[in-house]
Amino acid sequence: MLRGLYTAWSGMVNEQNRMDIMTNNLANASTVGFKKEGATSQSFDDVLTVKLKDKSVGLSTVERTGIRNPGVKIGENYTDYGQGSFRDTGNTFDLALSGEGFFAIDFANKADGATTMYTRAGQFSLNKDGYLVTQDGDFVLDTNDRRIQMDTLKATDIDKTGTIRQEGTIIARIKVVDFENYDYLEKYGETYYRPIQGAETTNGTATINSGYLEMANVQIVSEMVNMIAITRAYEANQKIIQTYDDSLEIAVTQIGRVQ
Repeated sequence: MLRGLYTAWSGMVNEQNRMDIMTNNLANASTVGFKKEGATSQSFDDVLTVKLKDKSVGLSTVERTGIRNPGVKIGENYTDYGQGSFRDTGNTFDLALSGEGFFAIDFANKADGATTMYTRAGQFSLNKDGYLVTQDGDFVLDTNDRRIQMDTLKATDIDKTGTIRQEGTIIARIKVVDFENYDYLEKYGETYYRPIQGAETTNGTATINSGYLEMANVQIVSEMVNMIAITRAYEANQKIIQTYDDSLEIAVTQIGRVQ
């Protein structure tokens, strides 16, 4: 196999992976609480190439012919947990976290049953029974891991510690959780995260801002610039393959032709 063909192909696959992640970031640029993703790449380990059973050096002789680098391979994808900008909504139940931490959500689905998820998306509301829920209807938990229920007819105030009061009476305190190492968080959907084995929780230090929403930390201009660079790199690798194809066609149809 020609080395350049494989190197160019691996480069195209890597750029395609980067493009997939970039387009997902752009698609969620207006999603509340979304955290952008990125991709890493690395070169394959160099391979020492040798001649084996070659008449030119003797069938029992091994001769080194140099170092071969097979191109690039896709590395790990990562999430940027940086703070997003705030949007003023004036809605009491729209909550934005300032600092490190996540809201705890009582999440249930048919596959996994009830479990606790974590999110930065604080676009909450009260359902008909007075429970504080997410846009998808999942329940927000308090510091005692209980669902938060309040009177839908009473005025509500939420301070920076997450304490909920109605007419001066404390109803509950919203739970904020942080993690020792975000590498032990697995993304679920666009804005939910779930801990995997080895995750260690800590008390979140983030303050809660009522009447605001944390928007996605995606910078559209930067993403567009990166998208152009990815497209150019993809096209460059594509041209390498086309050049090899043209050279092989000449070798087969012209140089190898018997006059």
